[in-house]
Amino acid sequence: MGPLAGVKIVEFAGIGPAPLAAMMLADMGATVVRIDRLTPGDPAITMGEQFEFTKRSRAAVAVDLKNPANVALVLKMIGESDGLIEGFRPGVMERLGLGPDVCLARNPRLAYGRVTGWGQQGPLSMAAGHDLNYIALTGALHAIGRAGDKPTPPLNLVGDYGGGTLYLVVGLLAAIISARATGKGQVIDAAMVDGALSLMTPIYAMKAGGRLPRPRGYNQLDSGSYYYEVYECSEPGTYISIASIEEKFHAELLQRLEIDPATMPPQRDATHWPAVKQRLTALFRTRTRSEWCALLEGTDVCFAPVLSMDEAHTHPHNAARDAFIDVGGMRQPAPAPRFQGTALAHPTPPGATDPNQALTAWGLNAAEIAELTGKTQ
Repeated sequence: MGPLAGVKIVEFAGIGPAPLAAMMLADMGATVVRIDRLTPGDPAITMGEQFEFTKRSRAAVAVDLKNPANVALVLKMIGESDGLIEGFRPGVMERLGLGPDVCLARNPRLAYGRVTGWGQQGPLSMAAGHDLNYIALTGALHAIGRAGDKPTPPLNLVGDYGGGTLYLVVGLLAAIISARATGKGQVIDAAMVDGALSLMTPIYAMKAGGRLPRPRGYNQLDSGSYYYEVYECSEPGTYISIASIEEKFHAELLQRLEIDPATMPPQRDATHWPAVKQRLTALFRTRTRSEWCALLEGTDVCFAPVLSMDEAHTHPHNAARDAFIDVGGMRQPAPAPRFQGTALAHPTPPGATDPNQALTAWGLNAAEIAELTGKTQ
């Protein structure tokens, strides 16, 4: 089921962007097998299997890749695959005997996906790093934060998952399409620093066009303006979001808040933004979040309540779209995007897919499966 039904991917277990990319491909119907390490990962970044949501919908097998016989069997699987995902530092796969030259020699149509922080080349390519470091180098981190404060880490959404996962998925699928047309596979160098910088293209365009003339926290989209802001409600710790950028939406905001436009300065005059923000801050603290939802939600004000992760699943819009699903008794986000013509299978929890059955689909016989998994027949 799904638009990627029939596509086969071998995933080498990693952290961050690689498993999320494999999850997305599996959610869209690809058959994915994860090659796990024999030793558990760093406890600082790993959890119990039932909480590893990004490992859903695929089989996993722990393999000793220091054993040449196992490397040969994995290479046999790669020979039957459309794509490969790995997220190690440059050179690790080569040292294992599973580098691009070896794998593409075995399977010339292979899309060999590599996701790293700094990329396969460059002076930082071998250095350790995390999302925060990668986005720091692109200008993205410097641009995020409130006036007078230091830059604010945006979770690890921009580097790991925006710049890493999504660009790896797009690159892998593009390479698979190309291989089907040309018969030639290739390596995809998905560097998180490149992806995060690519995501910044519209923001760099704004800067070039003079639409980011002021320091961080004083511009339209970075919390400088009063009409693109988060406001606290009468109940402490509850918030709403306002994004009335366009003139017609801004006019509706004033109308619904019963503010006389004659008492307001020109919307784009940034010199007056702090004063108007103080005015709206006081106004929004006069009612509860539910009361503001009743007045503004679903209108062209461009409004939404700020929901916590404990609340998001209860919102009627998310409920109507089945945005959250139950997978093995755990509530988690549903697959995205949605496809009208090819229904997606319901995700299965980590560990629910029989690895022996999955490996059989890759052309391994019982003896080879026993060798790979370290289990005697």
